[in-house]
Amino acid sequence: MAKRFAEVNEQIQDPDLVKDPKKYKDVMREHSHLSSVMEAYEEYKTILQGIEDAKLLITEEEDHDMKEMAREELKGLEEQKPKIEEKIKFLLIPPDPLEEKNIIMEIRGGTGGDESSLFAADLFRMYTRYADMKGWKYEIMDANETEVGGYKEISLSISGKYVYGSLRYESGVHRVQRVPETEAQGRVHTSAVTVAVLPEAEETEIDIKPEDVRVDVMRAGGPGGQCVNTTDSAVRLTHIPTGIVVIQQDEKSQIKNKAKAWRVLRARLFDLEESKKNAERAAARRNMVGSGDRSERIRTYNFPQNRLTDHRINLTLYKLDQVMQGQLDELIDALCIYNKEALLKADGTALS
Repeated sequence: MAKRFAEVNEQIQDPDLVKDPKKYKDVMREHSHLSSVMEAYEEYKTILQGIEDAKLLITEEEDHDMKEMAREELKGLEEQKPKIEEKIKFLLIPPDPLEEKNIIMEIRGGTGGDESSLFAADLFRMYTRYADMKGWKYEIMDANETEVGGYKEISLSISGKYVYGSLRYESGVHRVQRVPETEAQGRVHTSAVTVAVLPEAEETEIDIKPEDVRVDVMRAGGPGGQCVNTTDSAVRLTHIPTGIVVIQQDEKSQIKNKAKAWRVLRARLFDLEESKKNAERAAARRNMVGSGDRSERIRTYNFPQNRLTDHRINLTLYKLDQVMQGQLDELIDALCIYNKEALLKADGTALS
């Protein structure tokens, strides 16, 4: 890696590199990763040299005080050595190029009726508050509201630094246990919401043939009254080879709805391709964080006990109130660390 770092350093000095945006982006991403590895490598070499020097001093030095100082220094360095080795192990895992991508997140109410739609709205607020804390930008792509103030489904795009790398493990079924506002007897109900996190694809990353997509325009639907559009602004895209259908009607402009619909279609097709790749390396992924399967129950939110449990890594936090306010770092960090440890066990041969 040190040898490769020297090569990449030479590459970024080449003025012609910026003429190829994709290559420039790839080289700079590799340079960033290798810089982190080299920084840890230099620190590790310094520690090893320090240990060797301290041992030599203890062996050859006649002054008692100097020997004691050398022993103290040796003790400290030997405590640092396994920590930096552990850090280097994680850094040696090849970075997933998808980690830096922006995402399209789709949140859909599942079993539980009105309560499910209300929890979908709660999850939407949780993720957008987290996005605010991270300095990310988000935009509602489409929303289907219910009469009780929840969402039957809502999709949003989130852009910023390391978005997919942070939120990729949120895909799956989120189960909620709480007393609904409509429950007169105070009984706890269980309902579920499905979350899908799709890395957003650039136009150059996935080739969609125009003849493979049927485009229909229609009048937008809504809960009634002024919310119903009176023009044919809603857009439906049907990808004929896969049967994927995208309907976009959030904007009053047909052009804007069509642009959003294409973004969603590209993301879903890109996700489909990635899912196929993941299936091919399923054996290596067996111990990792989930499969990205939308039907997999990943988490339970128990409001009466203020408890959140992530079933994939057996993590339980008694701070559900804080999590729902967008304080997700502890949970997301635990998922990322677990997955990296699984990658190490798999000799780093697969990427999640």
